[in-house]
Amino acid sequence: MSLRNLKSVEDVRRHYDHEAATYQVGEGFKFLLGEKRLRRRLFSTARGKILDVACGTGENFPFFSAGSDVTAIELSTAMLEQARRRARKLGLQVNLQQMDAQHLEFAVNSFDTVTSALSTCTFPDPIMALREMGRVCKPDGRILLFEHGLARYRWMANYQHRKAQQQYDNQACRWNQDPFQLVTDAGLTLTNTSRALLGIYYIIEA
Repeated sequence: MSLRNLKSVEDVRRHYDHEAATYQVGEGFKFLLGEKRLRRRLFSTARGKILDVACGTGENFPFFSAGSDVTAIELSTAMLEQARRRARKLGLQVNLQQMDAQHLEFAVNSFDTVTSALSTCTFPDPIMALREMGRVCKPDGRILLFEHGLARYRWMANYQHRKAQQQYDNQACRWNQDPFQLVTDAGLTLTNTSRALLGIYYIIEA
C-alpha cells in the first residue's frame, strides 16, 4: 500500500529527538524477542574500519570487537547524546558525528565494514541511504544490516499492511517493507541472509 503524509528528513529528526529520552525503556522486551542475540551474532563479525549508520542510542556498540575503529553517525541530536553516554559507559572510543544517512560526508571506499540496525524503515529514501553505504564501503568490504520488515506468515503480514499507515504516522516506521528487495534495488549484492521472529527480523550481509 502507498503511505500518505510522507515524512521529510527534518520530520524524522524531530521525531527521534522527541523519542530519545524513553527509547531504551523497551530494552527488556527486545531481549525477549532475541534482538540482542541477533545483533551480537551479526555485528561481532565487523572488522577493520567500521561505520555504524543511524546508530541511535548506540545499541550496536557493545557487539563490536574490543579496540575496533568505529565511526558512528546519527541524524538526531538527542539520540547522538545517548550514544555518546553509552560509548563512555562501555569505555569505547567512537567517532560520533551528526549526519544524514542519505548524504554521508565520507569519501568513496572509506570503510571496511558498514553496519546499521532497524534503520531503513525510517529513512525517507532508503534506496539512497543504502547506495551511500555502498559508496563508502570498500569493494571487498561488507555491509551488515539488522532490519525488520514484512513477516513471512500471511496473517501477520496482513496485519502489518492494515496498520502500516498508523505505524508510520506514530513511529515514522515503514514496517511492511521488504529489506532484501531494498538492498537489491540499491544495487548491492546479497551475500548471506536469514530471518527470525516470524520472519519479521531480516539479517543481511551484502
